[in-house]
Amino acid sequence: MKMTEVTLNNAVEPSVTEEDVRLLMKRKDDIEEQIKAYYDMLQTQEGVGTDGPLVDVEGFPRADVDLYQVRSARHSISCLQNDHKAVMVEIEEALHKLHATARVGQAKDETKMETTEQTVSLQSPFALVDAVTQGSPAFQAGLRVGDEIMEFGSVNTQNFRNLRDIASVVQHSEGKSLRVGMFRNGQEVHLNLTPQHWSGRGLLGCNLVPLHR
Repeated sequence: MKMTEVTLNNAVEPSVTEEDVRLLMKRKDDIEEQIKAYYDMLQTQEGVGTDGPLVDVEGFPRADVDLYQVRSARHSISCLQNDHKAVMVEIEEALHKLHATARVGQAKDETKMETTEQTVSLQSPFALVDAVTQGSPAFQAGLRVGDEIMEFGSVNTQNFRNLRDIASVVQHSEGKSLRVGMFRNGQEVHLNLTPQHWSGRGLLGCNLVPLHR
């Protein structure tokens, strides 16, 4: 019995390779593409997004949208967002394990992986653009549905808590240009957005939803 216990206690966890991390990153990209595809589909349904009403003013199911497709897409987005959060955790854990098993003499490789880990941690998107109204400040600046926000003015992955953080920045930046960083189709994009009054509601004319956390 003691021999069995010693064997279990001394068991070594399976090692993690750079290929494992690459596969996880690919899975993350695939999930993000699927989420964007579902959001694009929702935009074709009268722009209902993830929380638009599916009944008319009299309480009857809307006839101008495909209710089954909308409900299915919303459910899929919710599941995929959970999958995205889980794979981000896996990526961080895999990177930490990769560091733990690295040898002292592999300083060059360790430096390379530290850069990769910082990129994943510091540039992980925290919000998704759910809707953009044509002609709004957000639309004019170039913001599009499906963009994954990783920086919004002074808000970034490290200090983001909830969407009230972004709302506060917007309210205190009316008429001032804000730097917005995002991922679009796997590419990093930066633009300048100026919150201001326009013919529609709010100062931006777009809607954001938390991506994970």
